[in-house]
Amino acid sequence: MKNLVIKRIITLFLTVIFIVPFTACSVPDMSNSLWAPSNGEFYTQIGENDFVKTAQSPNSYFSIDANTASYPNLRSLINNDYDIPKDAVRVEEMLNYFNYDYQTPSNQSVLSLTSSMFDTPYNSQTKLLTIGLASQEVEFSKIKNNLVFLIDVSGSMYSNDKLPLVQQSFMMLAENLNPEDRVSIVTYAGYDEVVLSGAYGYEKRKILAAIEDLSAGGSTAGSKGIHTAYELAEKYFIEGGNNRVILATDGDFNVGTVTTFGLENLISKKRESGVYFSVFGFGRGNIKSDKMETLALKGNGIYSYIDSKTEARRALVEQIGGSMITVAKDVKAGITFNPDYVDSYRLIGYENKLLTEDEFNDSNTDAGELGSGHTVTVAYELILTEKEFVEEENIAQVCIKYKPTENVGGDATTEQELILHVKPEVYHQEMTDTDAFVSAVIEFALILRDSEYKADSTLNAIVDRLSKLNLSNDQFKEEFKNMVNIYREKIENVYE
Repeated sequence: MKNLVIKRIITLFLTVIFIVPFTACSVPDMSNSLWAPSNGEFYTQIGENDFVKTAQSPNSYFSIDANTASYPNLRSLINNDYDIPKDAVRVEEMLNYFNYDYQTPSNQSVLSLTSSMFDTPYNSQTKLLTIGLASQEVEFSKIKNNLVFLIDVSGSMYSNDKLPLVQQSFMMLAENLNPEDRVSIVTYAGYDEVVLSGAYGYEKRKILAAIEDLSAGGSTAGSKGIHTAYELAEKYFIEGGNNRVILATDGDFNVGTVTTFGLENLISKKRESGVYFSVFGFGRGNIKSDKMETLALKGNGIYSYIDSKTEARRALVEQIGGSMITVAKDVKAGITFNPDYVDSYRLIGYENKLLTEDEFNDSNTDAGELGSGHTVTVAYELILTEKEFVEEENIAQVCIKYKPTENVGGDATTEQELILHVKPEVYHQEMTDTDAFVSAVIEFALILRDSEYKADSTLNAIVDRLSKLNLSNDQFKEEFKNMVNIYREKIENVYE
C-alpha cells in the first residue's frame, strides 16, 4: 500500500512538471479583458458611457485615434458565422473605418473640424451630435521611409488567414515603396531572426523573395523580436522620415515579456527613439486586443486588422498614407456643452480613451495619432432642454489639441489648438447622407452589443435607411450595407 501511494505521488509530481510549463505559456492575462474560452480571443472590456448631467459636468475629454481594427474583425466574425463577443464591438473604430466627405484642411492647416446635429433615428427623445475631424493629406511618395516588418512566424500563424495573408499584404506594401526607402524584416517564433537588413526600396526582388520564403512554426518570443526590430529601425534611422516598426501577428505572445503591462513599458521606452510602432492583426483564435491596441498606442502608431487581400490592399496600398504617415500626434478632444441647451450628454464609444481635465491640459499626456488623410467621427447622444435655440449662441464648443509632426512642417513637440463653435444652425431635421450612414453604423453597433442605450434600434430600420443611400461609389460602405443584410438574415433564421 505504501509503495502504491509513493507511485501515485511520483506520477502526480511528474505530471505537474511536464504540464505546467506548457500551460503557463497560454494562461490568459485577465486584466481589463474578456476571455472567450472557446477560441482563446481576448477583447478589452468596455463599459458604455452613461448620460452625464451638463449642469454638474459640462466638459468631456478623451484621446482621439484612427484605429479601425474592430470593424474588419466584426466583418470576419459575421462572414464566418462566429458568435460576436460584446466587447469586440468598438463603435468608434467602426465609424472611423469609413471615409466621409468632411471639409478638408485648408491654408496649410493640419486638421479641420465640422459638426452636424439631427434627430436620433432610434430614439425620439434624443439628438445625435457628430463631430468630423479630417487630417491633411501627404503624398506617400514624398516621404522617406525606414520600415521594419516584424512578422510573427510561430506555430499559431500556420493557417491561410494568417502568415500567407501577412506575406500577401507585405508584398503589396513592398511594391509601393520608393526607391530610396529602407526595409528590414525580423521574424520571431521560438527565437527572433533578422531575415533582411536595410534593403533599399528598389531591391524589390530581394524584398519579395525574403517575404515569400517565410514559414510558420514554434512558440512566440514576441518581446525579443520587438527589441531586435527597434535596433534595426534605429540603425537605418532617417532624419525627418517615417521610421516605423510594423508588427504582423495573430496576437499570441507566450515567451518572454508577455503581460500587457510588460509590453507597455517596453514600447513606451522604445518610442523615445523616434520610431513609431503599428500593429496589424491577422486570423482568428488568438486575438488579444488589449495587448495589440496597447502596443500601437504606446508606440505612437495605429492598430488595424486584416481579414482579406481586399483589406490589405485598402490599408497598405489605397490608404497607405493614413497607415504609414503620421501628421498629428497626442491628439486630444475637449468638448464643453452649454447647460442652457443640453440637459445631458453621452459620448458614444472611446470608453477606454477618456481623459481627466488635467490630462487634457497637460501637453505631455500621451494620446492618439492621426495619419495622412484620416477622417475621425465623434458622436454624442444629447438630451436637450426646452429652451428655444438662439442664433449665434453656442450649443457646445470643441477644442482639439495636437502636435503637428515633421511630415507637415511641425516639430512633434509644440502643442496647437483647433476650436469649433457648435451653433444652432448645425441642427437639421432631414439627415444628410453622411448623417444617415453614421447613424446606421452606431445603431448596428448598439444592436450587436445589446446595449442598454439601443432604445428602438432594429436591423430592419438600419437596412431601410441604408437602402435609400447611393453607396455605389464606395465599395466599403456598400459592403457594410450587405453585411447588415446578411446578419439580419442569420438572426431571422435563428428565430424561425
